[in-house]
Amino acid sequence: MLSSPLPTINALKQPTSDAWVEQAIANLDIILLDHSHCERKAAGVALNMMFRYPSHAKMVRELTAIAREELEHFELVNQWLERRNIKLAALSAPPYGAGLKSQVRGQEPQRFLDSLLVTGLIEARSHERLGLLAANCPEPELAAFYRSLMASEARHFGMYWVLADTYFDRKIVMDRLDELAEVESQLLSTLHPEPRIHS
Repeated sequence: MLSSPLPTINALKQPTSDAWVEQAIANLDIILLDHSHCERKAAGVALNMMFRYPSHAKMVRELTAIAREELEHFELVNQWLERRNIKLAALSAPPYGAGLKSQVRGQEPQRFLDSLLVTGLIEARSHERLGLLAANCPEPELAAFYRSLMASEARHFGMYWVLADTYFDRKIVMDRLDELAEVESQLLSTLHPEPRIHS
């Protein structure tokens, strides 16, 4: 029987399936490699947002800290890859990221809002899935590593939400978050055949 993780972020509409946990635990090396890609991409998203919206001082300050932390996690995951003799390599992307990106509207300021909320939802799902890996990983040291990253993923979701709430009316934020969260859960409703953090 699979173990439950710590409480998940309530923005998520549906919990991750047991099938994903079983797939991930059976393919830990691939999950670690994908995790490396996820941390690098998360740092890039924060940096790209700073370049796109450089006049938003609060956002720049907060995302500078997030980008730094994502790069630190990238290095930590890469250390695990080295320990397990897993070479850095490209992986095909599941439909999750592109599916969420397709929901980002093209006109400003809606693009800014959607970018903050989509990124926040990805962080929320990462928090949940790292918790599932921590609770179910048969290797105690690796399980502890996943557990150590959970709080930062939750904090990153919170910061993207706070930024959205800073720059937009709360009702607009909550209504749009609800819409995007429905899409996010739908994208994960069918298990991707290749194991990924967001598959």
